[in-house]
Amino acid sequence: MKTLDAEMLWTPDGWHSDAGFDIDDHGRIRARAVAEPTASASWIVPGVANLHSHAFQRAMAGLAERQTNPSDSFWTWRETMYRFAARFTPDLLRAVATQLYAEMLEAGFTTVCEFHYLHHAPDGRPYDDPAAMSRALIAAARDAGIRLTLLPVLYMTGGFDGRALGERQRRFGHDVDAYLRLIDTLCEDADPMLHVGCALHSLRAVPPDAMRAVLDALPPSMPVHIHIAEQVGEVQDSLALRNARPVEWLLDNANVDARWTLVHATHLTPAESQGIARSGATVAICPTTEANLGDGLFPLREYLDAGGRWGIGSDSHISVSPVEELRWLEYGQRLFTRHRNIAVRPHSPSVGETLLHDVSQSARFSSGHAIGTFATGEYADAVVLDTDAPALFGLTQDDAIDRWIFSGNRPLVRDVYVGGRRVVENGHHLQRTAISQRYREAMVALMRE
Repeated sequence: MKTLDAEMLWTPDGWHSDAGFDIDDHGRIRARAVAEPTASASWIVPGVANLHSHAFQRAMAGLAERQTNPSDSFWTWRETMYRFAARFTPDLLRAVATQLYAEMLEAGFTTVCEFHYLHHAPDGRPYDDPAAMSRALIAAARDAGIRLTLLPVLYMTGGFDGRALGERQRRFGHDVDAYLRLIDTLCEDADPMLHVGCALHSLRAVPPDAMRAVLDALPPSMPVHIHIAEQVGEVQDSLALRNARPVEWLLDNANVDARWTLVHATHLTPAESQGIARSGATVAICPTTEANLGDGLFPLREYLDAGGRWGIGSDSHISVSPVEELRWLEYGQRLFTRHRNIAVRPHSPSVGETLLHDVSQSARFSSGHAIGTFATGEYADAVVLDTDAPALFGLTQDDAIDRWIFSGNRPLVRDVYVGGRRVVENGHHLQRTAISQRYREAMVALMRE
């Protein structure tokens, strides 16, 4: 049995001094404990769950920032992404994902929900092992030591009108039977570090009958993630062809509950915000990607007032930082409303603590892992703040989380533990050198194509 002690330990109910926990052989918190006052100078917070990731896109960060069309938007960016996606093999995907996951750990993400649609060879033919690309991601997570929720994606059509997948989308596609076989295959590999869920790419990519067939076949507790209402064009197409907005249609046609995660949900009416909140579903907000793609701003204050559950994701990975996602979630609201300190609640006047509280509480619902709050029985996934960093000199219980999130761009993470096992020490992943060398070789190959 291991122990992890802190001078100050943060949980969703606030800071606890001279606290810690005992950790069993499976990495779970066996019991909260009182630490010796001199045992540690550590200030510890829960590891953050990254609720939405497309790992391969880390390799194209910064490569889509030149204008290709006077009306550049998500839809023109998507064509660039498709061309880049066509270059990946399982080995290249493993190298890129391992680098990404190591960066996540160094930043304070300890769990990643991988929304994975790069299934087949570029011509659309399955690999000899139809799960080859999924297994590359599993191997990458194990190489890096991050907790993984693998979400293989069902992707069947190119639009709400049911058109066939385009040439660059063919490697994403499955029919329902093949998709369910993939889910079953991957579930055989599940362990405490790997949970398998379901991802429906979007309403435009999964016809209603197929959605119902898949949902009926899934275990009732399996997490379900879906892209929804990310762009105005998607909302307009849904209205034209289904006579309902995307979130409105989903709430009326599926049993949306706490196992669901709605990714982006950027364009909501007040009734849709309230409907999601009542359902118990989580919204995965990805502020840096949504800004990069010009998607729009999530109606955060309205959603908080409705009591909605939410978390964050780094999505396309133009940034790999929970701090930046949380900071820009708040800053976007300030720019829009021209007011300050938006993400607060009556019992929590601190923006930083409100943000951390909410992402901690949503982590287990979206990921399927017992994580997030340092409760007995949860996994000991912990981030040790770097109190030797000048930005944190003189920190107190009242300001520590706000200073971590809002005091600049220098990483303020010292050590990271996943299941009680240290994977980052003094700000560096323990395997950083070997991982980055494999990534360098992969990038040379990808950029040579």
